[in-house]
Amino acid sequence: MTSLLSLDKRRYLVTGVLNNESIAWHVAAALQREGCEVVLTSFGRVARITRKVADLLPSPAEVLDLDVMSDESVASLAEQIESRWGQLDGVLHSIAAAPPDALGPGFVSAPASGVLDGFRASAYSFQQLTTALAPLLARAPGGGAAVGLTVDSTRALPGYGWMGVYKSALEAVARYLALHLGPSGIRVNLVAAGPVETVSARGVRTFAELADQYERWAPLGWDRADPARVVGAVLFLLSDLSRHTTGQVVHADGGMHAVFGGVGVSPAAGTGVPPAATAPAGGTTASRGETATG
Repeated sequence: MTSLLSLDKRRYLVTGVLNNESIAWHVAAALQREGCEVVLTSFGRVARITRKVADLLPSPAEVLDLDVMSDESVASLAEQIESRWGQLDGVLHSIAAAPPDALGPGFVSAPASGVLDGFRASAYSFQQLTTALAPLLARAPGGGAAVGLTVDSTRALPGYGWMGVYKSALEAVARYLALHLGPSGIRVNLVAAGPVETVSARGVRTFAELADQYERWAPLGWDRADPARVVGAVLFLLSDLSRHTTGQVVHADGGMHAVFGGVGVSPAAGTGVPPAATAPAGGTTASRGETATG
């Protein structure tokens, strides 16, 4: 069992670090504390911030460019990882984006162009990134792992608008990736995070109300200020402890998904358009017209 728990000397790619509040940043820090080598990705205007917080990790990490709206950028990233390591033990996908007018009540009026860009950044990018890295993941001893971050998409979440739809699509993408990549020994899973207070999550106008309900009703309790409650599930899925688990959504939400909740959250809550796009599960965001980043 000790060997299953060990992550020492493994190599991981972590996307979606915006700052040191991001769930992805805390995952990267936890991996390093377990003895892993970690590389981050970012792109565009937020890359400068990502590089600064990369220096705050237990060991400073390199930040590679990744623009998931560009096929060439994804292919280039895979080539850089191939040249650097030759194989990859796992990747964390924590990328999502939506134009501001696609959130909340904008679900019924958002134009197709922005909605489709959001789908590419938030759901298709998981397939795109994982398949580009698949030859490297397949070389990992025991098989590599791809893990994505989502929310509880079994219910419509007030204020999430099209982002909720993207997360539902992400779950379907993960299942089909699990089907197609399983024969290569690659497992694909998601972690459905409870509400964690990050820069991107605060862009959801209903975030405070939803977090209040989790903190009130989650059987194991919840703390919106504690990303470590999500990190453990991610590490499990990146480790050999999950080597026979694929196509799953692991809920790291204090058990809230299993109980009746939502008391006091009005379906009409958050009727105003949020000031910025958001990636509710802690991923990097991009406003409409900007490039989604990783």
